[in-house]
Amino acid sequence: QVQLVESGGGLVQAGGSLRLSCVASGIRVSVRDMNWYRQAPGKQRELVATIISSGATNYADSVKGRFTISRDNAKNTVYLQMNSLKPDDTAVYYCKVSTSTYWGQGTQVTVSA
Repeated sequence: QVQLVESGGGLVQAGGSLRLSCVASGIRVSVRDMNWYRQAPGKQRELVATIISSGATNYADSVKGRFTISRDNAKNTVYLQMNSLKPDDTAVYYCKVSTSTYWGQGTQVTVSA
């Protein structure tokens, strides 16, 4: 059974930083492509960052240069380091196993102006 548990969200002022974690069970993040998505109120869910099995990464233009996706294979965990946060980054952030239906429950990130 695949389970993804996100944590690390919270309230932060604009310009601040947060690190989100996604602990996986039932899969090995080292051999799967993993995504971070986000969904803001009234908006569609959007892909924020991807890390593929080789370790290569890709980002949405809106977060490029500010967010970093990484993984710790020993901890079977994927991270999203978010720097220089903006109010527009306010959303629920979700971890997902790419090309699957496995989603985490989400963690709320709120950035105040």
